Amino acid sequence: MRKGGLIILTGVLVTMVAGCGNTSQPKPRGYYRIDLQEQEYVSLQSPVYASTTGTLPYTFDVNKTVSVAPHADGEEHWIDLTYPSLNVQVHCSYKPVEGNLRQLSDDAQRFVYNHAGKASAIPEQGFDNEEESVYGVMYELVGNTASPCQFYLTDSTRHFFRAAAYFNCIPNQDSLAPVRDYIVEDMRHIVETMRWR
Repeated sequence: MRKGGLIILTGVLVTMVAGCGNTSQPKPRGYYRIDLQEQEYVSLQSPVYASTTGTLPYTFDVNKTVSVAPHADGEEHWIDLTYPSLNVQVHCSYKPVEGNLRQLSDDAQRFVYNHAGKASAIPEQGFDNEEESVYGVMYELVGNTASPCQFYLTDSTRHFFRAAAYFNCIPNQDSLAPVRDYIVEDMRHIVETMRWR
């Protein structure tokens, strides 16, 4: 019994000593890899979207990965651009200008600055395309905001268009940074290709 007990005790001690040299540590939190498709654009007037959008008083180029649909609760000429694989939606609204340009632009700015509590910065970029009579302001919202980008465009006399992108998830600027940059680039492309009809 002594010999058997000694063997067991030696085995226990060897196991304890071998186990003491390897300390385990928790792994740092990681984020899922987000594969973004190459950005290719097509006109909102193309046959792919024409049956959905009908006759809109505006047109622009949109990412081919986007699905376009009339806005469910919106007014005439309001549409939603949905990125199904990114869980992002861009709400696009349109209003005719009828002596209310100041009110429309003030409302657009108010919607942007409703996110000021969560945003660490809201840089503005002015835009003007005199050749096409398209003028406006684009806002990038930096930080843990539900909306990474918004803009409004107008010709100052007849048309007023506003767009706002929204994440359909809890915003985390670290994990969503690649998606945010992708969406901001798409929104900038919309601004640059906007034409009134």
